Amino acid sequence: MLQDVLLIVYRKLQMLEEPEVFRAWVFRIASRAAFRHLKKRNRWPDRARDEDAFEHLVAPDQPPREDAVLALLASDVISPASRAVLALHFQEELSLPDVAAILEIPLGTVKSRLSYGLSALRKHLNRERNL
Repeated sequence: MLQDVLLIVYRKLQMLEEPEVFRAWVFRIASRAAFRHLKKRNRWPDRARDEDAFEHLVAPDQPPREDAVLALLASDVISPASRAVLALHFQEELSLPDVAAILEIPLGTVKSRLSYGLSALRKHLNRERNL
C-alpha cells in the first residue's frame, strides 16, 4: 500500500504547483488511497454512510457561553501561542492559511497550536462542569 502511494506521488509530482503544500498534498493522496483500499476489502461498509448509522450517537452538551470562552482566552489556561491562533481563527474569522501568514509560522504549526488550544479549553470547561 505504501509503495502504491509513493508511486502515485512520484507520477503526479510534476502536477504539484505549490511546493509549500507538498505535505498536505501527499496526505490527501495517501488518505484517498487508504479509503479506496478499505472499500475494496469491505472494511468500509456502505451502511456506515447511511444517516441511520448515526442515530445512536449522543448529542453534545450545550456549547459554553461566549463570555466564558473569552474569559478563558484571556487567562493563563492556554499558552500565548495557542491563544493567538484561537483568537485569529475564531474571533477574527481568518482561515488557517491566513493565520499562518500573519504569524509567519508553518500551517502545520498553526494546526497543532489550534488543536492544543482547543484541547486545553475542553479540559478546563469539563473540569468546571464537573465541579
